[in-house]
Amino acid sequence: MKYNILRKLIRRLIVFTILLLICSILLFYYSRNIEPKLLDVNQFVIESKSVSNELDGFKIVQFSDTHLGSDYSLSQLQGLVENINDQNPDLIVFTGDLIDNSALYKERNEITPILKQLKATYGKYGIYGNHDVGGAGKTVYSQVLTNADFTILENASKTIQLEDNHEFSIIGLDDYLLGKPNPTNAFYKINKNAFSLLLVHEPDIANRLNEYPIDLQLSGHSHGGQVKLPFHKAIYTPPLATKYTEGLYDIQKSLKPMKLYVNRGIGTTRLPVRFFSQPELSVFTLRSLK
Repeated sequence: MKYNILRKLIRRLIVFTILLLICSILLFYYSRNIEPKLLDVNQFVIESKSVSNELDGFKIVQFSDTHLGSDYSLSQLQGLVENINDQNPDLIVFTGDLIDNSALYKERNEITPILKQLKATYGKYGIYGNHDVGGAGKTVYSQVLTNADFTILENASKTIQLEDNHEFSIIGLDDYLLGKPNPTNAFYKINKNAFSLLLVHEPDIANRLNEYPIDLQLSGHSHGGQVKLPFHKAIYTPPLATKYTEGLYDIQKSLKPMKLYVNRGIGTTRLPVRFFSQPELSVFTLRSLK
């Protein structure tokens, strides 16, 4: 009798072990080969008193953290460009980390023709992320994006003119981990009454910028953690992306009613896996509260 019970227990243990092994293999395959190739296109409406009637309905598309390299290919980038163009954007912004390691990446000359296909009525803008400053330095990133008709905002701003002399401002800050950010220079001569869009790679910087007139900050860097447990926050996010890890936030005690959006990014870094943190494309439609 005891022998039969023992045999049953051993059989159940073996079955459980086999099932656990199969589940582990399936989960690894999914996180390594399936989820990193998905694309979550998220649509948001941003309402603000700073949005003029002429700016109402203006569409901004944000992509971030492609980390081109062995785990994110040029063919995947081509597919991303097509998805972005399908949104018919008025403005396209890239919030940093184009190549995972530009010092080792050999296909840099093939990036520009792909990014040049991106079309937006009021232009394309980019900022530096920590991987763009590291590696081979800023030179590779700046050449690739500039040749692809992007304007790089390094502690600088650009005023975009709309009909009837209405305008809005785009401000870009240098990377906070490896660069030399200077918000004083970046916000110099900004029209405080116009809609102000800030691009900065690291999201947690939002709390350091309360004295500046910002309506919407767009950031990346966090990757949404890349790996999350179900119904749980990210297991790990990098420095300066620990408070704001993904999604839309209202920033308190700011000069203007300010929103922050943290994009989960497209590629991966360190580990070539994503789990409950799909690659993301963010689409923002501006609406007037007047």
